[in-house]
Amino acid sequence: MSDRGRGLSSLSFDTGGTVTSSSEDLQSCPSDRQDSFIESLGLHARQHRARHWSGQFSAFMQEILAKAPERVARSSHQYIWDMIRATFIQDNDGHYHCKLFEDELFGIDEAIDRVIDYFKAASAGSEVGRRLLLLLGPPSGGKSTLVILLKRGLEDYSYTDDGAQYAIAGCPVHESPLHLVPHSMRASCRGTYGIDIAGQLCPHCRVRLEDDFGGDFMQMPVERLFISEAGRSGIGTYAPHDPTTADLADLVGSVDLSKVAEYGDEGDPRAWSWSGAVYAASRGVLEMIEILKVKREFLYLLLTLTQEKNVKVSRFPLIYLDETIVAHTNLAEFRKFLQESENEALLDRMVIIQVPYTLDYKQEARIYHKLIASAAPAFRDVHLDPHVLHAAAVFAILSRIQDSDDKEIEQVRKVRTHAGEEVEGMTRADARRLKQREKAPDEGLAGVSPRFVINALSNAIIQSDQKSLSTMDVLLALKDGIENDARIDPKKKRKWVDYLIVTRKDFYNRWVKEDVHKALFVSFEQEAQDLLDKYLDEVEATLDNRQVTDPITNEERRPDERFLRAVEEKIHVSESGKHSFRQEVVRKAMGAYKRGLKFGLDSHLQLNDAVQHYLFEQRRDVLRLVSSARRPDDDVRTKVSAVEKRLVDEYGYDSHSAREALNYVTTLLAQE
Repeated sequence: MSDRGRGLSSLSFDTGGTVTSSSEDLQSCPSDRQDSFIESLGLHARQHRARHWSGQFSAFMQEILAKAPERVARSSHQYIWDMIRATFIQDNDGHYHCKLFEDELFGIDEAIDRVIDYFKAASAGSEVGRRLLLLLGPPSGGKSTLVILLKRGLEDYSYTDDGAQYAIAGCPVHESPLHLVPHSMRASCRGTYGIDIAGQLCPHCRVRLEDDFGGDFMQMPVERLFISEAGRSGIGTYAPHDPTTADLADLVGSVDLSKVAEYGDEGDPRAWSWSGAVYAASRGVLEMIEILKVKREFLYLLLTLTQEKNVKVSRFPLIYLDETIVAHTNLAEFRKFLQESENEALLDRMVIIQVPYTLDYKQEARIYHKLIASAAPAFRDVHLDPHVLHAAAVFAILSRIQDSDDKEIEQVRKVRTHAGEEVEGMTRADARRLKQREKAPDEGLAGVSPRFVINALSNAIIQSDQKSLSTMDVLLALKDGIENDARIDPKKKRKWVDYLIVTRKDFYNRWVKEDVHKALFVSFEQEAQDLLDKYLDEVEATLDNRQVTDPITNEERRPDERFLRAVEEKIHVSESGKHSFRQEVVRKAMGAYKRGLKFGLDSHLQLNDAVQHYLFEQRRDVLRLVSSARRPDDDVRTKVSAVEKRLVDEYGYDSHSAREALNYVTTLLAQE
C-alpha cells in the first residue's frame, strides 16, 4: 500500500479544517447516488473506450506515422513529460498546477517541482535523461504515492488520443514499430518525417521476422499499446525480498525449460522467459522499491540500462529498452550506501531528489484527512472537533524542525511561518529564509511520521465513549502513543511530550479561545456596538482636546485614556502609534458619516478585532458561569446556549465538543 493510501471514508473536511460525519448524506437518496455512480462509471468507460488499431507495418507507416511522426517517435521521458503537461491547470493568477499530484500529495510542492523539472529536462534530450531518478526521504513521506500517481497518470494518458502509442504485436518488450526500419534507411526516414530512430529489434522479434515473415518487415503486425501495470505493459515494479537470495532473473528473465524442447536451443529467444520487470516497463516506467537494498550487480544493470538503454543477458546480444527508472529509498539505507566508497561512481549516475515531510501544519492536516477519508463503518459517526487534525499536525511539525537557542518561542515562530502566517517581529525576508531552510537544510527529514499520528488518532477513536473526539482527547492519545512506543528512546520521548505541551499552550489554547470568543461576541453584539461608539466618542474628545459627558453621572470629565489604551492594546497598537491609529479611525468615521452610513463593527476591521477582544475580557464572568455550581439566571443561560449552538452551526463543533470547548476556555480564564 502507498505511503499515504489509507483512511476513513465517510468523513468530510471543510475549509476550516473540520472533520465531520457524513452519515446523513449516506442515508439520503440512495437511488439518486446509485444512478449518479452508474452514470460516472459509464462516463469513465466511454473515456477509456479508446480506438484500438492494428495492422501491418506498411499500414502503420501510412495511417499512423504520416499523421503524427513526432508523437510516434517519443522516448519514455518525452511520453511521461507529455502526460504530466496534459494534467497542468491554470489558476486565476495565471499560475500552473499539476493536477496529477495536487489532490493526493500535500506540502511537498518543492519536491514535486523538482521531479517535474527532471522530466522536462530529460524530455529535451539533456544528460539528465541518462540518469536514474532516486527519490530519497523519511518513511511515509509520499515517495511511493508520487510514483503511484505517475503510473496511474500513464495508464490514463495511454487511452487518450494524444497518448496513443504503438508497438509490434506480440513483442515481449512491446517495442516501437520504428525499430523495423533498417539502419541503412533511417537517415532517409529522418529527412522524410523529421524524426530520429533509436534502438533495434529485440532478439524475439528478429527471429520471428525471419521465421514467420521471411524477413519482410512491411508485413510485421503492429497494434496500439495501452499502458497497464496489472497487464505488465509499460509499467514494471520491483521490490527486493531477501537481498542475499535475490535473483537477477527477476529483472531480466531466464531460460524457460518448458520451451527448450520445443525450440531445441536454450539460446533461442522464444525459449526465454521474458517475465522480468525491465521488460514489463519497456516504453514506460520501472519502479524500484528500496533500491539500495539490492545487490550491486542489480544497480550496475539498472544504471547501464538508464545510461545506454541496453540490457545484456547471457546468450543474447544487447537488448534495447527505452524506459524511465524511478527508484525510492529511505534515509537510513542511503546513509549506509554513502559510507561505501565504491558506490561513488553509482551515485554520480543518479539524480537524487529529497522528498521530506512537510513543515506546513495546514498541509499536514490535509494528509491526515486523506488518510482517514475511508475507514471501517465503526468510525463513520465519530465527530472530530475543528482543531483535532491541526493540533496533531502542529505536534508533528514541531518534531521535524531543528531546536534553537530560543526554544519554545522560536519553535512556535517557525511553525507559524512555515504555515504562511504572519508572525510579529518577523519580516517577509526572514520568513522566506526559513521556508528555504537556509539555516536548517535537514529539517523535515526526521520526526513524527503521518502514520504515527494516524495510529494515535485511530486509537483515540476506538477508545472514545462518545461519538465525538476533542483536541484534548487526541493530544492525550498522542502522549500515550509516545510513552508506550518501545522504539523511541527516553530522551526523545521527553522532548516529544514537551512538544505536545507547546501545541496545547501556544496553538490550541489560542484557537479554541478565538472560537468561543467569536461565538460569544455575536450574543453581545449590541454591547460591542455600544463599546465601539464609546471608543469613537472618547477618541474624538481626545483629538479635539475637550471633555466628554459621562453617560451615568452626567458630569463633565476628561477622556478615558485608560479605556482607550485597553482597547488598542488588544491589537498591539503601541504608545507611540496610538495617535496615528486614532486619527485613521476618525477619518473613516467621518467618511462613513458623509456617505450617510453608520460607523459600525464592520467599518474598521482592526478596531472590530480590538473591541471583540476587549468585550471578551469583560465577559469572562459569563463563561465562568458555564461550569459554576451556582445556577445562572435565564438571560445568561440563554446566551450560553446561543454560544454553544453557534459553535455547532458555524464552527464545526458538535454539542459534546462545544460544551467541552466552553468548559476548557472557562478553566483557562480561571487560571489567568
